[in-house]
Amino acid sequence: MKARLWQNLFLLNALILSPYVDANAPSKDIRALQEQGILAVIYQQTSSERLAASMQTFKAARQALDKALADPSWNALPGAQDYQKKKPAIILDVDETVLDNTAYQARMILDGTRYPTGWIDWGNEVKAIGVPGAREFLEYADLKGVTIFYVTNRVVELKEATKKNLTKLDIPWDKTKETILMRGENGWNSDKGPRRKLISKEYRVLLMAGDNLGDFVDAKDNNLSPKKRKLIVEDYSDYWGTKWFMLQNIAYGDWEGALYDFDYSLSPEEVNNIRLDSLEPLR
Repeated sequence: MKARLWQNLFLLNALILSPYVDANAPSKDIRALQEQGILAVIYQQTSSERLAASMQTFKAARQALDKALADPSWNALPGAQDYQKKKPAIILDVDETVLDNTAYQARMILDGTRYPTGWIDWGNEVKAIGVPGAREFLEYADLKGVTIFYVTNRVVELKEATKKNLTKLDIPWDKTKETILMRGENGWNSDKGPRRKLISKEYRVLLMAGDNLGDFVDAKDNNLSPKKRKLIVEDYSDYWGTKWFMLQNIAYGDWEGALYDFDYSLSPEEVNNIRLDSLEPLR
């Protein structure tokens, strides 16, 4: 009975492994940790609640876009200067914001593997489906003459596959200029700040959308403890739902890395212990 209780607790915790486990860990330990994410992935793939939240987010973004286009002083990028007469643009993340990769997450659980195993192969299959509401919103933005930038931490090796996947789903992207900015090209690392700054040189950024805090703020404000990350969110309270739009992703993200202080060398046992210690039951 006690063993069953702990098993259910792990499942309800709805966390998956991500890259935070020793690469030399036995496969059975990796499988055990991956199985903790079953409910998270099933929620992403099947729940009507996730569908509603995604549609709701993009509907609100469309309404905000109309307001932004009508207001020359509207700016969604803190620190931007002299933007009033620049061309309008929006910035979106790709994975779990525009392209849905939960099928890959499901594979890892069933195969007992962990990221990045199989990730490049998955991307090259060009089988990701669209995040609900994303295509309709992006078509609307494109129709309004807004340049759409995709700032993604997909590795540059997946650039052509990403273009093919977007095209396959009839998701608009400008083929006449560099609007898909990948990690690993032009010296860019996982911090999206420099890419956003580059865009702001020629464009007025009207809104941003993503599924991770780092899709909106620089690494120095993202790679913090869970409590400090929440303070950053509160610092930008005026942006959420008006200029910044967060998509649900309970399967993976920096929210999990923050639990482990972004330490990728932890053993499966250490990961388990930190997850349990992160629970906050009322006493």
